[in-house]
Amino acid sequence: MKYPEGVLICEEDNGLDDSVDVVGIVVIGKDVTVKRGSKLSNVVIGDNVTIAAGSKIRNTVIWNDVTIGKNAKLDGCVICNNNQIGKNVTAKSGMILAEGCEIGELVSIEKDVTIWPDKVIEDASIVSRSVILGSKYKNSIFENGMVIGKSNVELSCEMATKLAEAFGAQLPIGSTVLVSRHYDKSSRMLKRAFLGGLLSAGVDVVDYNAIPSAVMRCSLSFHDHFTAGVHFNQKIDDPTSTVITFYNHEALRINSDVAKKVEKAFFKETFRRVDYSQIGQIYPLDHKREYEEYKKGMESLLKHQNFKCINCRIAVDVMHGIASEVFPDILNDLGVENIMFNAYADEQRLSNINTLSKRSYEDMGAVIRALKLDAGFLIYPHGQRLDIICDEGVLLSKQSALYVVLTLLNMDAKALGIKKRVFLPTWAADIVYFDSLVIERGQYANFKAAKMKTYDLVATGDGNFTFTEFATHRDSMYATLKILEMIVMHGVKLSDLIAALPKFFYDTLQVPCTQAFKGKMMRRFLEDAKGKKSSTLDGVKIWLDKNDWVLMIPDQYSDRLNLYIQAETAEKGELICETYRTKIEEWMKE
Repeated sequence: MKYPEGVLICEEDNGLDDSVDVVGIVVIGKDVTVKRGSKLSNVVIGDNVTIAAGSKIRNTVIWNDVTIGKNAKLDGCVICNNNQIGKNVTAKSGMILAEGCEIGELVSIEKDVTIWPDKVIEDASIVSRSVILGSKYKNSIFENGMVIGKSNVELSCEMATKLAEAFGAQLPIGSTVLVSRHYDKSSRMLKRAFLGGLLSAGVDVVDYNAIPSAVMRCSLSFHDHFTAGVHFNQKIDDPTSTVITFYNHEALRINSDVAKKVEKAFFKETFRRVDYSQIGQIYPLDHKREYEEYKKGMESLLKHQNFKCINCRIAVDVMHGIASEVFPDILNDLGVENIMFNAYADEQRLSNINTLSKRSYEDMGAVIRALKLDAGFLIYPHGQRLDIICDEGVLLSKQSALYVVLTLLNMDAKALGIKKRVFLPTWAADIVYFDSLVIERGQYANFKAAKMKTYDLVATGDGNFTFTEFATHRDSMYATLKILEMIVMHGVKLSDLIAALPKFFYDTLQVPCTQAFKGKMMRRFLEDAKGKKSSTLDGVKIWLDKNDWVLMIPDQYSDRLNLYIQAETAEKGELICETYRTKIEEWMKE
């Protein structure tokens, strides 16, 4: 069939809309549908292919069983069998898409990219390099100031170097960045690759090697001449993955604006490679001064509490983390009588944190009961999360631990005759009222140090406590000492505090939900909230009774909805869980 500017060759009647523009030679197979307003220029198309309206395909070969969404722009590509390409996708010349892939909406693929079989490219991704390993390509690198990926797969040495170059390009030439890591092999490898990228951007590096992130962050916040900090560690619940955390000069995670700038530089490869005379330098340190500063900072705040004169004994499990290098000395200097568990490096035991945690709970519980200790504290390997075991050897749930700490802080404030300020996330339990605490609830994101310092305590409700009198970041070591100080000062037992708390139901659920359905779920929850007390401060929170509520927050980084449920009784709580799980399933089908 001849067109004004081209020729269409096909074996039988075709499914091309009359408005389709054919330029050059276009060859199509069987059962091909090309919808309104599309343009084909020098294209070969196989069987069972659908091209939606407004698409522009040029100098491209498309194999069999392919679906292409609206307004796609493909130039100089090879599209293999069984592929789905979403709306508004742009692919530049040289793209090869292997079989069985799913390309999301608004994806942009740069020149000469090869995507290997069975890959999922998330919506709005910018693909600037070939996708070979792993099953999914994310549309953003950062998650709350962190980069998380499979070690030596998603997070390769090449990516670590490029990430460092992108980050370094956002800092002034001659800046100094603190870099530290955990002792695992993946963190060591990726940190070394990262250093080269920073140096090439004209950034100096103070290399702490293996040191707790809490100590590195204290050094970062204590000294004004450091511009930023970066810490590498194995992902606590997945030993095959590494977490790279980026901190600003205030030792807080970088905010979303900075993260987007780094991502843009990474994807576009707009790096800054300085003249040889401006290349950065590495200054290795042995931790001695940093550990001393860290210890003195703690002791200066706790010196009025002479633990040596008090009959107080605790158990501490540092869970094979680097806290073992500094925390036992701090406890001994303060005169805290302690029994220390797992105070040595063991990468193999850290590879299964669930087994390690379970054994630690059992061992510490048995020791606390047998020796009649006052409390037990589990300091998770990377120095942020803290679990508490009471004097009866029972592990506190996350919400119980939060309420115990709030009760102690309330006692503290009452004794001083003041009100103390606390910040909690919207999803933390709120069934108990504290008369000497002013509790603010909201979304913890993009905080600055000045804002953090307006609160006495910032807690996340999942074992992370920031006592801002010491630092504006989470620190399980200081939190342990502060909690112990309040227990001793007010002469209370943790078991008595727990017994005084009301019994209530609290649970969290994760419900699978694709990115495309999250907006719909928000709308349906808002409709469900009509006529009820509700809040949209963070997700949608619906009160079903005075103390019974459900909160739905779409997960920003995964295909799921996070549900948080609080109720006065277990029966009511389980009913709410089942009701909303069923509602979500029905809404998905609509």
